[in-house]
Amino acid sequence: MSANNPPLSLDEYILGHISPEPAHLTRVYRHTHLNHLYPRMCSGHLQGRILAMLTAMIKPERVLELGTYTGYSALCLAENLSESARLHTVEIDDEMEDELLELFASAPGGDKITLHIGDAKAIIPSIDEKWDLVYIDANKRHYIEYIDLVWPLLVQGGFIIADNTLWDGKVTDTQTNHDAQTVGLDAFNTYVASRDDLDVTILPIRDGLTLIRKR
Repeated sequence: MSANNPPLSLDEYILGHISPEPAHLTRVYRHTHLNHLYPRMCSGHLQGRILAMLTAMIKPERVLELGTYTGYSALCLAENLSESARLHTVEIDDEMEDELLELFASAPGGDKITLHIGDAKAIIPSIDEKWDLVYIDANKRHYIEYIDLVWPLLVQGGFIIADNTLWDGKVTDTQTNHDAQTVGLDAFNTYVASRDDLDVTILPIRDGLTLIRKR
């Protein structure tokens, strides 16, 4: 390998060998990094393609997302939905409402998305739906509460995807890392692993992605 062509990092190699990021998502990702705090919260190319692939495999008719942020993951989840399928997404920051509504009105798949502004714990019981797929990416301290709220509404054989469950590896040492987010995620990981009414696996992608299936 010449000095002019250094070897690729593993991340660069992966991104070069998966489906390309759709142009509208590239724009959302760039906008997020230019205009918002904590842009790392945006799913990005690899995780976005995983979410789109999982949705294509599961073929859900009703999807619930907790934590919209700038809308990247919602558009990925909506990408492969059928014409009759719908996605409800919940964002607690009311300052994001106008930006998200404008994005969903103009982006591919956005017409399948319904935005709810408010606390997910209050909004979940107010939506009269049964869910085939739930994506959890909201307040890390409340993941156990979220799963307990959506569990009775999740169809048999339905799926939950929980993001950030490895939290930069901090969950492996809660004695050193005892902030509320780390403790909450570690408690969630222990909780779902202890239940015999679900199947669970963790994908060590980015910050950790937990896949859960209701038996």
